[in-house]
Amino acid sequence: MENQGSHRRSFIKTSAAVAAAASVIQAPAPARAAGSNERLRIGFIGPGGRGFGAHVKKLAQLHKDGANIELVALAEVYSVQRDRVADYIEKETGFKPAKYVDYREMIEKENLDAVAIGTPDHWHAKQTIDALEAGLHVYCEKPMTKTVEESLKVVDAWRKSGKVMQVGVQSTSLPVWDEVRNLLQDGKLGKVLMYQTEYFRNSAQGQWRYYKLEPEMTPTNVDWKRWLGSDEGLADEIPFDRAVYKQWRRFWPFGSGMYTDLFVHRTTAMLKATGLRFPARVVGAGGLYMEYDGRDVPDVATVAADFPEGVHGLVNATMCNQETRIQQLIRGHNGSFVFGNGEQFDGFDFVPERSQVTRIRDQKTERIATKPVADTTYAHFKNWIEACAAEEPMQCNNTPELGAAAIAVVTLGARSYREGTVFFFDGDSGKISTTDPGWAASWEKLSAARAPVKHIPGWRAGDTGSVLEEPEYMKLAGPWVDGKDPA
Repeated sequence: MENQGSHRRSFIKTSAAVAAAASVIQAPAPARAAGSNERLRIGFIGPGGRGFGAHVKKLAQLHKDGANIELVALAEVYSVQRDRVADYIEKETGFKPAKYVDYREMIEKENLDAVAIGTPDHWHAKQTIDALEAGLHVYCEKPMTKTVEESLKVVDAWRKSGKVMQVGVQSTSLPVWDEVRNLLQDGKLGKVLMYQTEYFRNSAQGQWRYYKLEPEMTPTNVDWKRWLGSDEGLADEIPFDRAVYKQWRRFWPFGSGMYTDLFVHRTTAMLKATGLRFPARVVGAGGLYMEYDGRDVPDVATVAADFPEGVHGLVNATMCNQETRIQQLIRGHNGSFVFGNGEQFDGFDFVPERSQVTRIRDQKTERIATKPVADTTYAHFKNWIEACAAEEPMQCNNTPELGAAAIAVVTLGARSYREGTVFFFDGDSGKISTTDPGWAASWEKLSAARAPVKHIPGWRAGDTGSVLEEPEYMKLAGPWVDGKDPA
């Protein structure tokens, strides 16, 4: 079996190729996909907390609501959870699902059309690639992968398969982000300068310790070695520990804490709204300042990402305070879009800059309406099911190329925090480096040349809000050479 360990992976595709995925997706693999008159046969891989509470329950609801799907099998390493989920599916759908411990056996025996993956982060890449190579559509819970290297391998496998894959950031099924992107591309804010977003929480017992430990969680009932993935090189063998099993987000070997559990939500939304993809420079900061409960991951963190289009992205959060959040917004030279907090919106505010700066006299603060979505998780699964039925990979609201871009931002931010360094991403080679390629100097060079500014993808507004006026007195500027006045 191929080793999928994160430390042994290497890049195989450039980010340019990833960004071009939509134009080169190959024909779907034959025979496995359900036809228009057949039910989509879905299996579940690791239906634990999120996998049960969202994947199983929302798809069961979609089945009740008439979606042409069957929930036919599940693979789960915890026997108690396996029975619990199977009983729920049978009760809600009337179909008794097949039960497995190893997802590979399920894929081999059940003639599935699709899988929904809800395992810990360190399994995502391998299970996704295995499923795609078996000709299955995939819904993979966020984060898409644990590392950037893995994410590019997933994108490559997705492109080759021609199958439908949805990454589980449900807020990407909100219409607001497409609406915002169109406004940005039309120049509503002028030159786009930065996005700012947040994820603040607080808890009496510490983040992720609210996942309850059960006395039935024992080495007898949990296939611990399989959960670890030690035979696959995904994690080292360690003694069984209920807290590690149930609250794995607190520990680096299996996830990256708030970076991949929470930051990926907001980052993906901002990337979708702006059209930006891979960052060129990422730095992370913060620390483990209060939650001294044996965890590894920080409780206060910031990720700052710079993009080659000349846009700065900021994610700021603490897991120990939530009543004084920063606002989510996108800033441009002519104004800003302010979204507030969370991910449920009935609208957002346009806040203009002063007319003395913009030279636009009729701009005023306005509320821009958007259609709220009552249940984003339901909508996200519905979008996936519809894309699978149509066999249209690009119909998904969160395709792997967007998923990979978000992974680059949040996981390089986590690595920067842990390793104390700045990371640079080369979009042409797909190479991650800690050697500064001259980031600041490159922008200073553009200024010295009086070059036109760079813009977000899809920009169609010409020079709107992107050009400085040249005062008459600037003719007096310039170096005095041999005592001669440059004017």
